[in-house]
Amino acid sequence: MSATTEKKRPRSAVTSGRKLLIGGDPNSAWSRRYHDLVTRHVADLGGRDMLSEAQLSLVRRAAALAVELESMEARMSEGQAVNLDTFGRAASHLRRLYESIGLKRTPRDVTPTLAELIAQDEAEQAAEEAAAAKAAAGAAEARKAARRSRRGGLPHE
Repeated sequence: MSATTEKKRPRSAVTSGRKLLIGGDPNSAWSRRYHDLVTRHVADLGGRDMLSEAQLSLVRRAAALAVELESMEARMSEGQAVNLDTFGRAASHLRRLYESIGLKRTPRDVTPTLAELIAQDEAEQAAEEAAAAKAAAGAAEARKAARRSRRGGLPHE
């Protein structure tokens, strides 16, 4: 084939999504974790169709930093020395990247609903009533036992 008749790919494998990285081992633990983070961050941001190339690039940089930070944390857990200044700087950069792309922690609402509060109140009242009834039954039984003991253990006829 001549140069004019050869098929040329219009986009790179990374751009088209066929590959996640230009080189390296796609089966390494680092690459698999990187892929997981990129995928999850993209999902958190509404999906690939909602992201510009610049945002996707920032997601990739954030994922790479996160994987490196996790690697450093693993080394620390094994008692190995880690440059804490480098670790702190990387963590700060990661936070800024997350802010830039709009990832943020959204607290879960743990406030009980009105129905839950009512159910809890009813359960507490039922428990208090059951305890009071049990205590009253116990007190009545104790009075009966005291009367029997005063009469010499004979039941009242």
